[in-house]
Order: sequence, then structure tokens, then C-alpha cells
Amino acid sequence: MRVKTLIADKFSEGHIARLNQLGCEVTYKPTAKAEELPGLIGTSKILVVRGKQVTAETLQAAGQLALVLRAGAGVNTIDVKTASARGVFVSNCPGKNSIAVAELVFALLLAIDRRIPENAAALRAHKWNKKEFSKADGVFGKTLGVIGTGQIGREVISRARAFGLRVIAWSRSLTPERAEQLGVERCDTVDDVFRRSDIVTLHLALKPDTRKLVNAARLALLKPNAILINTARGEVVDQAALRTALQGGKLRVGLDVFDPEPAEAVADFNDPIFDLPNLWGTHHIGASTEQAQEAIADEAIRIIQTFVRTGVVLNCVNLATRTPAKWQLIVRHYDRIGVLAFVMDQVRRSGINIEEVQNVVFEGAAAASCRIQLDAEPDADLLDSIKAGNPDIMGIELLRIGER
Repeated sequence: MRVKTLIADKFSEGHIARLNQLGCEVTYKPTAKAEELPGLIGTSKILVVRGKQVTAETLQAAGQLALVLRAGAGVNTIDVKTASARGVFVSNCPGKNSIAVAELVFALLLAIDRRIPENAAALRAHKWNKKEFSKADGVFGKTLGVIGTGQIGREVISRARAFGLRVIAWSRSLTPERAEQLGVERCDTVDDVFRRSDIVTLHLALKPDTRKLVNAARLALLKPNAILINTARGEVVDQAALRTALQGGKLRVGLDVFDPEPAEAVADFNDPIFDLPNLWGTHHIGASTEQAQEAIADEAIRIIQTFVRTGVVLNCVNLATRTPAKWQLIVRHYDRIGVLAFVMDQVRRSGINIEEVQNVVFEGAAAASCRIQLDAEPDADLLDSIKAGNPDIMGIELLRIGER
């Protein structure tokens, strides 16, 4: 049976051909709008998107959907909560655009410092003004503050060395040992980075605790004429506070992302922030190089291939880190028909819910060990009935979760 797959964003013909070879029945709708997806999803088992919104309405309209794959890094455009409630896996392709985004960070930094857009505009208008455009600070020896040291942040750090920048960094996961490995100075707080940096670059995923992380108070900590670059997510910055800071004329900003920004690839965009001085922007193109898109598409194919062939979802972002399980039942048994069905039926009759099951088979396929996580403690009668009720059960063991 071919796996129905809806691709609702741009995807190369070569990669679509590879999906067809994997046994996918591909419906390709690259120009579909987000509001059209509920009517298009039908009986698709896999949905592939790049930046398109996947709403609760789309997920609720999908009777057979098993996997939503973001051919990119963040999943903030997908209603992950609804997907989880409906048992739909959500996956992404992290790290495949890291180099492209890091390259854009330095493109924005140099464009700001050397006023390259204004230089180009003047020349296109047949104006020569070497006197004006000779004014620049230079970036050598400045302090670069990196907020977030994931894959993109690390790519930025490695390139900063070539520009002679001194790097300080903050991330929740950044330990002193890891900072030493990266060759950066670790800051204890976000405020420390803003207070000490000449240039701050943001590389955080959008989460409830990172939304508007950059607020008026932190912007006020920046040095006069400092540069702020955001290629992460627009919502990480309080854009109203940023507009106010730009109006003060003491801050230079490079943005590839905005809050809000158009949902479509081509649209009018009349945000008043564009009327302010000292703002340089690009069109959310951080990952938009051919190299990055090829790498992301290759990763998407790898995820789909693994899912189609094994049922395993690579890079899944919505599996529970903790379940209601409090007890683990370990059953050593002969690898024969009906053993686990017997065990699970006994557990069901006792009114205990099974949260997770993992059965591993030993070499030779004569014996196996099954770990069954339960939401309540089985009593002695249940354990005795399991142990004595099937001759293929060699032994059982009960553990409280977290204890050994």
C-alpha cells in the first residue's frame, strides 16, 4: 500500500521522485495557503511543510494523519499541542540550515557596519559620496554576545574568530566546560551579555520562556551604537520595545525575522518599524540557500524513509519526556506466540493502564525481556497470576520508576 503524502510547500522534483520510489503517493501543492490545508489533507498519512502554518483545524480534518514533518528547524508554525492530543508525530530537520543562517548573521553585521545597502542605493541613483560612506566602526576586536549556543550559535562562534571578535555567550545548557571547548566566555545571565556586548546575535528557539526575551529593559542595557541581530524568531524580541529603542537613535538593528510577518511568500508588509532609521532587514531568508535547502530536503527524505520502513520517527519533538507511569514490570519470557497478550490481558483485567512497552529479543530468538510501564502498582495477586498463568514466562520483576 502506498503512503499518501501531502507536500504543501516547495520541494524539488528530484526529492519528490525519491519519495515515490520509497512507496509514497505524493500530492504536491506548493502554493496552497494555510487555510486551504483542511480541505486538502484528506486521507494523507504524512504532511510535509516548510514555513506554512499547520493549524488545529487542519489536524482535526485529517483522519489518517500520522506525521507532520517541518522541512526546517523550528516547529512554532505547527499546533504541536493538538497534534499530540491526536497522536500525530511532529518532526523537524534541525541543524541543516545552521551554516546558511550563520552566514546571514555576518552578512547583516557587515552590511550594518559598512552601510552596504545605502552604498548600493546611492550608486544605483548615480550618486557618488565617498565622504559620507567612508564612516564605519569596523568589527575587529569588538565583543560579540551570542544568545543561544545550539548548532547555529556554534556556527556563528566559529566564524567570529576569523573576524577577530571576542565572544561571550549565554545559554541554559552552556556549562563552563562547554564554554571552554567553544573558546568563549560564559555569562551567567542574559543581562550580562547585553550589558557587555558591542554586538548581540540571537539564536534561540521560540518557547514560552523565550517569547519577548529581548524587552525594553534589556535593550536599555546595550551600549550606545550597539548592534542587535535577530535571525531566530521575531517573537523572541518585543518589537514594540524595539521600535521605541530605534527611535532613540542609539541602536543599530539587523532583522531577518519579524513579529508579525506575512504568512505568504509574496505580500504587502507595512510594519512601521521599516520607517525607522538604523534598521536593516531581510525577508526571513536565513535558511534560503540552495545548499541549506538541499540538506534539509535530504534530511526530510531520511525521516520519511525511516518512518515508512520502521514506524520510527526521527527528530520527533512531541514525545512525552515523562508519562504517568510509576511502576515498571519486567517479564522474562520465551519468545512464543501469546505470551505478551496474556500478560497485557491480566493487567487490563486489574484496571491498570499500560503507559509504555518495550520488548527485546535475545540472540537466537529463544528468549526475550519485556519492560512494561504501568500507572499503578500491581498487587501480589496480579503478579502471582502472571507468573503462574503461562508456562512460557520464566520470571518477573517489579520496580518503582526511578528506583533500581
